[in-house]
Formats: sequence, C-alpha cells, structure tokens
Amino acid sequence: GLFFYLYSGYFVEISDPVLVFMTAGALPAALAISYWEWVSDGREDETIVWLRGFVVWSMIPYYLVFGVPHLNMAFVQFTAVSAELMLEFAGFGGYEIGSMMIERHDQVAIPVSDWEGNRFVLSEPLGEGGFYAPMINGEGASVVAFILACSALQSMAVFIGAIVALKSVHWKRRARALVIAIPTIHVLNVFRNAGIVWLTDTYPSWSLAGIGIFDFAHSYAAKVASLFAMFLMALALFDLLPELHKHVMKVMSPIVKLRQFLT
Repeated sequence: GLFFYLYSGYFVEISDPVLVFMTAGALPAALAISYWEWVSDGREDETIVWLRGFVVWSMIPYYLVFGVPHLNMAFVQFTAVSAELMLEFAGFGGYEIGSMMIERHDQVAIPVSDWEGNRFVLSEPLGEGGFYAPMINGEGASVVAFILACSALQSMAVFIGAIVALKSVHWKRRARALVIAIPTIHVLNVFRNAGIVWLTDTYPSWSLAGIGIFDFAHSYAAKVASLFAMFLMALALFDLLPELHKHVMKVMSPIVKLRQFLT
C-alpha cells in the first residue's frame, strides 16, 4: 500500500485525477486489510487468502515484463503496431512507428540500438518514458509515444491476479475466464490507443479549461471509458466465476455498511 501511495505525487504532477485517487487510496486500503487480518484472530478466512493471492499474482506478471527489457520492448512494440493497424483499418492511414527509444533516469533519451545495457534484466533506473515507441504522422511529426503503460498490462494484471488467486476453482474454469478477459482487454485498449492518436493528431489546438486534447483524451475520457469497460468485464466474470463475486462483495462489505449507516 505504501509503495503505490508514494506514487500519488507523480500523478498529481501530470494531472491524472483517476490515478491520484487510486494510488492515494492504496495506503488506507492496505491498513484496513491489515486490521481485518488482525481481528480475524488467526482464523483462515478464504477471502483474506484470496486477497493475498490477488495482490501477489497481479504484481508478478507486471514486474516480470517491466524488469525484462526484451519483454518490456516487445509489449510496447506490439501495442504500437496494434494501434497503427487499427488506424489503417479505420481508413486513417499514413502513420508509422518510429525507432524504439529508451529514456533513463536524468539522461537524454537515445535509440535502443545505441543502448549498451542488459537486455534480460533491467539493471538501471528508467526515466518517465522508459522504453517507448513514437507514432509519427504523414508529415514526419511525432504525435504520441507508446510506453508500457499504454499496453493495458496493468488492467490485465488485475484480472490475472483476481482469477488465478481463486485456488478453490478448477483450473479449467480459471483458464476459460483468462481466455475471455485478456484478449478482450487488449482489443478494447487498441480502440482506446487508436482513438487517442487520431484525436491528438486531428485536433492539436483543441483545449478545455486549459486541458489539451491529449491530456483530456488520455487522462479523462479514456480513463472513464476504461473503468466502465472493466466494470462490465467484472460483471461478465461474476457470472462465470461466482466465487469471485463472493470475495469481492465480502471485501466491499465495510463500505456498504458505512453507506447504510450514513443514510
């Protein structure tokens, strides 16, 4: 909880209200879960066990990809290529993907081809961009840069953790749920990324209350749409995995009780 809480300052700087709320809430949520475990008096609560597994299995795939440069770059490249193909399919061609770049901490970004670091284990801190692939329009100008965060890996990791941690559920049912969830998240993310590229390139001078088109599309519109899509995905998985629904509702029960008390 403290790890994610410390990231909230960064999201304040880049004016991302959704991630500010989520990261700032990580610490009180972790404290609440710790209190829950403490008052359980050592009793083995299935939901607490699921919650532990959920956190672990969510972090493993993300940090595996993040910490292995080859995988990191592969995810970034695949994300950029998918968006480019979607734009071509929609009739908005003329875009191409630039050379893969790397931005290290407090250093100027350079092409990955000039980087002499370890490609199998990340051994140096990355900058804000990390590994990124620029999307270039027909005039040769860079429109946006695709980074690992654009791949929806975080969303996939959340569902992977929630599903894999259901140890009481047969592995075939869990595998079926993953086969449904992961490709669906990727397809929705492709639409999201392609839309952001097109809007940013088509309306470069648009602004609302000082917010540019990229920030509005990326930090507000796309975030709201993504959260709504994840909510619908969760509802579909609840039907397939009622055990998941039971655990989620038990985790949320204190919030429901507080709401009932206040009303």
